[in-house]
Formats: sequence, C-alpha cells, structure tokens
Amino acid sequence: MDTLVVTTPTSALRKLYFTRFAFAVVWAGLLFATADALTPLSATLLVLYPLFDVACAVVDVRSARTHDGPVRHLYLNIVLSTLTGVGLAVAATSGIPAVLRVWGVWAVTAGIVQLLVGALRRRMGGQWAMIASGAISTVAGASFFAQAATADASLSNLAGYALLGGIFFLVAALRLDRAAR
Repeated sequence: MDTLVVTTPTSALRKLYFTRFAFAVVWAGLLFATADALTPLSATLLVLYPLFDVACAVVDVRSARTHDGPVRHLYLNIVLSTLTGVGLAVAATSGIPAVLRVWGVWAVTAGIVQLLVGALRRRMGGQWAMIASGAISTVAGASFFAQAATADASLSNLAGYALLGGIFFLVAALRLDRAAR
C-alpha cells in the first residue's frame, strides 16, 4: 500500500531552514580556518555559499508555488545569488578587498529580499528571525564594503556573518516547529 506523505509549507520550510543552518555552520568553520589568505579553497568556499543559496531558493520556490506562497522575491534572490557567485569567482582573482565588496553588495540586496520574504510569510510564524536576519544582513553588507577599504581586510568576518545567519535559520526552524503544533 502506498502511503501519501503530505508536506505542509511549514514542514518544508522547517526542513530547509535546518539544512541551511547545518550548511552555514560547516561552511563558516571551513572559511574561518582558511580566512587568512585568499587560497583556492577559500575562493571555492566563497563561490559555493551563494550557489548553495540559489539551490535553497529553488527548493523554496517549488514549495511556495505548490502552496500559493510568495515566489516573486525568491526568484529575485536566485538571480542575485547567481550573479554573486559569478562576481565572487571574478573578485577572488583580484584579492580580499574585491571579494568583500562583492559580498557586501550581495549581503545588502539579499538582506532586503530576505526581510521582504519574511514579512510576507509572517502569518506562518517563526519569521521574525528571518526579518531580523535580513535587516542585519543589510547592515553587515555595508560594513563588508567599508572593510574592503581598510589595510586589515579579512575574510573571517564573512565566516561570522554566515554563522550568525545560520543561527537565525535555526531559530526560525524551531519557531516554525512550535507554530506547526
């Protein structure tokens, strides 16, 4: 007998948020360990992060579309993250300041999109963490751009940024779990 598994928008989003948390923790640890210099490994990690964001946004779009959720801003996120992946690949050949500028612009724009999507989903519960994360991302992006002009520009702040973002995804997943009950 076939069992029909019904996935609600809340459970799909919760699984996605847990996945994003786990990825962010591992990624941040790896980048922090390699943040002193722009190496082939750190450059690969930098490009991988926005491409993972693209994959997550595609999963999110499929779930949201199935359940009549907001998708327009998710498509914008896919475009922004794809362009960022390409931009980081190019910037990595120019040095850490160029990487910080590209990452900073992405953090600002993706933060605004995350804030908007969180606001549109606020009735689902657990979205205050996504709204706060989007706002913090916007501010952090401006600081990355400013840090690019300093003599001690480093990738380590990007690891902290990803870790904090991962924690916000964990909080949102846990809050969605409470809202589902």
